[in-house]
Formats: sequence, structure tokens, C-alpha cells
Amino acid sequence: MGNFAYDVDASNFQEIVLEGSRRTPVVMDFWAEWCGPCKVLKPILEKLAEEYQGKFILAKINADHNQDLAAQFGVRGIPSVKAVFNGELLEEFSGAIPEAEVRAFLARIIPSPAEELRAAASLARAEGDSAKALQLLAEASGLDAGNEAVRLDAADILLSLDQLEEAGRLLDSLSAVTRMEDRAQQLIAKLSFAMDGRRGGDEAGLRERIAADPDDMEPRMQLANLLVAAGRHAEGLDALLEIVRRDRYWNDDAARKTILAVFNMLGGQGELVAAYRRKLASALN
Repeated sequence: MGNFAYDVDASNFQEIVLEGSRRTPVVMDFWAEWCGPCKVLKPILEKLAEEYQGKFILAKINADHNQDLAAQFGVRGIPSVKAVFNGELLEEFSGAIPEAEVRAFLARIIPSPAEELRAAASLARAEGDSAKALQLLAEASGLDAGNEAVRLDAADILLSLDQLEEAGRLLDSLSAVTRMEDRAQQLIAKLSFAMDGRRGGDEAGLRERIAADPDDMEPRMQLANLLVAAGRHAEGLDALLEIVRRDRYWNDDAARKTILAVFNMLGGQGELVAAYRRKLASALN
């Protein structure tokens, strides 16, 4: 048998399961000598590990000898099979199931060629090579045109490169269901801020207009959009709060609504959002 199935215990769990799952899915099989169904399932998993030639790694864990690991993963009965990828639990099942069902289980956890290209694109972007990342995502889209996560990844990169029109076309192409997802909503908000910031002019010019007429809320709003689009979120939120303080209901409560849009774009949590939620509450009272 090739190097695709391992006996795992506490001494090699970190290397084979946690670190190994950064490269390929790891299927953990919790079993025991006395368990009859385990003796049915275990050979199937070993056979498929060899057949799949590294598309997943099989980690065979004796639950009796590794009770801490079994408890860590919530094993209540055996056989218990749990798939991990990138250190996170993906799928699981309990009991001995037919080989066809095991194959279906593996199909759900093994990345498709398009997903492998997505992962490579993510790595390229992390290394600062956005052009390569976009090329890999284009190849992924060619393999799986219906994979909307690929389009989200590409739109995210295009926004970071200030290629707003192309990012907008990708976001517009998403299905209604995907557009409602948190990540899509955050990218759509980011695009909106970037477009508004681009239309508002340059920062120096906007600050001059504010200095000349502090009660003119329009340049303050344009400055806020520009700052948020540039990733200077705290400064942008400060500009919006100043509008709230000066003219609470200006432009149909636009400043408060925009602050909430920034919170959503930032995921609705984190220290910055929490701090500015408090500041907004104070400004409204």
C-alpha cells in the first residue's frame, strides 16, 4: 500500500491530520478491535485510499487507545468517520456504509479541479501576484462556469486593483441567491463605496471644500466614501459621524445608513465595528 493510509495517535496527529489537511483532505476513521462494523468499513477506506492515490489521506485512529482524540472530535459511536480540510471539519458519518456511499462521501470532500485552481489563486494572491491569481481563476471558471465562488474571488481581486467596472460585471452576473450571501454583500458594498469615492474627486479638493463651508454635507459624504474605499475605515466613519452630529437627517438620514453599510461591509463585528457602534449610539442620543 502506498503512503496514503496511516495509523495515527497523539504522537503523529499534528503532522498527519492537522498539517496534512493543509495540503489535501484527511479522512479520520475512528475504530476499535472489538467493533464488527469497523472491520467492514476499514478495508473499504484502505482500498479507496490506495485507489485515489493521494486525493485524500486516511488516518486510522484506534478510539480505545486514543480516547482524548475521540473526545476532541465528539466521537460517540464507532466506526466514526470525519473528514478534515485546512484544519476544519468538512463532513462526517457514523456506522459502516456501502462502498458506493463512501465514494459519494469522498466526492463531497475532494476538491474539484476548479477548486484546486481557486486554492492556487488564493496562494498566488497572498504572495502578491494578483495577475497570476486572476489567470488561475479564469482557468477555474473555464472548468466550472457555474462556480460562483470563483467569480467572487476574482471580483475581490479586481476591486483591490481598482478595476471597478470589471468587478461590477462579475458581481452583476451572480445569481440572486449568491448575491444575498454575506461575502457577496460585502463586495457589492465595497464596489459602491469605490464608485462613489471615484466620483467625488480627490481628497485634498474635498477637504478644501469642507474648510470653505463646514455646513456643506455633500463634500463630507464624498470624502467619507473615498476614505472607506481606500480602506481607511476609521477615518471614513469619523467623517460620517460628523455629518450625523451636524445634520442628523441630511439627505434622508444618508450618513447613518452609510455607517451601517460600512459595518456590514466589515462583517458586522470586530473591535472597529464595536467601537463605532458605540460612537454612533452616542451621536444619536
